[in-house]
Amino acid sequence: MKEEIKNKSEETNESGDELYERFSITVDKGQEPLRIDKFLMSRIEGATRNKLQQALNAGMVLVNGKDVRPNYKIKPADEIILYSDVSPDDLTVVPEKMQLDIVYEDEELMIINKPAGMVVHPGSGNYTGTLLNGVAWYLQNKNPSITEDSLPRFGLVHRIDKNTSGLLVLAKTPKAMSNLAKQFYDHSVKRQYVALVWGDLRKDSGTIKAHVGRHQRFRKQFEAYPEGDYGKEAITHYKVLERFGYVTLVECVLETGRTHQIRVHMKYIGHPLFNDDFYGGDKIVKGTVFAKYKQFVENCFAICPRQALHAKTLGFIHPVSEKEIFFNSELPADMSEVIEKWKKYSAAKGVSW
Repeated sequence: MKEEIKNKSEETNESGDELYERFSITVDKGQEPLRIDKFLMSRIEGATRNKLQQALNAGMVLVNGKDVRPNYKIKPADEIILYSDVSPDDLTVVPEKMQLDIVYEDEELMIINKPAGMVVHPGSGNYTGTLLNGVAWYLQNKNPSITEDSLPRFGLVHRIDKNTSGLLVLAKTPKAMSNLAKQFYDHSVKRQYVALVWGDLRKDSGTIKAHVGRHQRFRKQFEAYPEGDYGKEAITHYKVLERFGYVTLVECVLETGRTHQIRVHMKYIGHPLFNDDFYGGDKIVKGTVFAKYKQFVENCFAICPRQALHAKTLGFIHPVSEKEIFFNSELPADMSEVIEKWKKYSAAKGVSW
């Protein structure tokens, strides 16, 4: 009888905003004692001894609910949970000096307010100018002993889209990294986003439940699958903040963290994000297309040349103090200006809602 191995995420690049996947293994009753690192190497495809030992030393491997060291010998019926970093082994982060909006920092973590237009981490086509390039320079400038080898990811446990602005947390120690990764995976982190969406939502609040997975034809996009036969479970709670007739300002709270989740879910219910060029929000969705209105919308697009989405709040349990901490960021200038223009436009037109 083979061990039951459950991988709790999809393909590496479809795992969502959280940058860890989880494996759950129940050891076979007939298993002989064996070091856990050797056992996991033989059971998990693509695992390397170096990565497994790093995970074990960082507390990312639990046996029967407790941390274990690399020399732990597994026993029959052991319940093993492994939180695995899904970043590529060859990820290189070249330090670059850049302006960072650091909202908070202590010995364990950093909270950064990311501007729209900045990629979070290096990847295909984006090897420089990312947030992690700037974090690498900042941390190494403070402590020259920090190297890419000693902290290759600089504590990144989640991400937000390039053209989404807002708050990110980065861990500075292995303990903080493992603790935060588990909180994100368990969906206990509190995140609120503010979005400007097309149209006038019928309800003041609601919950969107539809799996999110990669589009079957356009592989850079994601799609909502309401029947749940593809993709990963995704749940978004929304609440109307202000109505402007043609567009609506909403607050979105994530219960899960799938790639493009808010953007996909709002399109799914017929209200794509304002100026979201991936999901149909970069054209006039609501309102009669006449010359003056079209010019007004195009002016708004020029002011906010990206999807109008901001990661406004972030709350979690501090990995050392074990106290809940909470951070809030103001809307960036581009979104604030566009919201004000819509407010004045709808008032001038006497739009009722």
